[in-house]
Amino acid sequence: MSLGGVHDEAEMRGHRRTYIGAMPGNIVQGLRKASARNCVMMLDEIDKMSASIQGDPSAALLEVLDPEQNSTFRDNYLGVPFDLSRVIFIATANVIDNVSPPVRDRMEIIDLPGYTQEEKLQIALRYLVQRQSEANGLREEQCKLTSEALKSIIADYTREAGVRQFEREIGRVMRHAALRIAEDEHQQVHIDAADLDAILGSKKYEHELALHTDLPGVATGLAWTPVGGDILFIEATRVNGSGRLILTGQLGDVMKESAQAALTLVKARASDLNIPISVFDGVDVHLHVPAGAIPKDGPSAGVAMFVALSSLFTNRSVRHDVAMTGEISLRGLVLPVGGIKEKILAAERAGLRTVLLPARNQKDLRDLPETTRMAMQFVLLETADDAIQAALRHVGTHSPASEFKLV
Repeated sequence: MSLGGVHDEAEMRGHRRTYIGAMPGNIVQGLRKASARNCVMMLDEIDKMSASIQGDPSAALLEVLDPEQNSTFRDNYLGVPFDLSRVIFIATANVIDNVSPPVRDRMEIIDLPGYTQEEKLQIALRYLVQRQSEANGLREEQCKLTSEALKSIIADYTREAGVRQFEREIGRVMRHAALRIAEDEHQQVHIDAADLDAILGSKKYEHELALHTDLPGVATGLAWTPVGGDILFIEATRVNGSGRLILTGQLGDVMKESAQAALTLVKARASDLNIPISVFDGVDVHLHVPAGAIPKDGPSAGVAMFVALSSLFTNRSVRHDVAMTGEISLRGLVLPVGGIKEKILAAERAGLRTVLLPARNQKDLRDLPETTRMAMQFVLLETADDAIQAALRHVGTHSPASEFKLV
């Protein structure tokens, strides 16, 4: 049952039989179509319903989805209680915030993260390529699309959580092959990554790569986006001024508060970091997150901001092969964050091999592909001091591998 655009309560509960053209609601009609009272009913796009002068259809779903009440569901057309308790209801939504809280309370919510690059590749090899070949009139032996070409399409021509645009790009490649075969029916087309520029045009997207810089004040953070993870750079510098903290890069309120907390923590730990307290007098600190056209928010850049500011004031550069994520508190604790799987895959894609993450996120490492777990090292952080010793160069006499727990 598609709920997109539904705005009439009668579509759920049915019309009273006194009206001309009255009919049962979509729930009862779906059961009649299934010819079973113990079917599985899918409520698609439940977040697209809207209230109107005809009532609120989501209010009618409260009784439908509540196992304590739906055994006596009353459809206005039937006029008698109807048992829905044996029906399994599955609802889908793109934005869970658009679903009313009472309806959400009656559901068990399962979050489905976006596909990783390897998952998209396997979906294409097992399913999408064959379907697009048949849709464009090609036999399997007529067009060979290599794995490297598929990886290039995923990384350079699409940026999405699913595979819809990916399949469209595969279809464009197949139509190009069909045209070449129509000109020469005995030709077999072999398409590799190097051939995509002539077929699909220049690359649409490029992923951030780690900056190999020894400039103090630059740290590499990790970000979560709806289409996967990405890396971001935290840049800090100081200029003569009145002690202000200047924040740029289109940061949200939560991210601005993380920067304030990071600077306060650096000042509080100044003696431990061998920073003279007079350094902060008459100095403006400017913290910038590049890609200023993209809005950014969330607390997970707190560790990266703290490390960048510590690097700036201690004049020690951050290791360029290290990325980090985690929320920071004024007590110096590193708090857990979300999107660990996507963030680590983004770090691997950028060529980084060591990731600093909160110790309380260790449980999320089990969701990583085995190849990623074998290729990367993870430093588990309990406090901000752990991040300093693991990320800054020339700290102490021990290497991070010997001092911290590597997973």
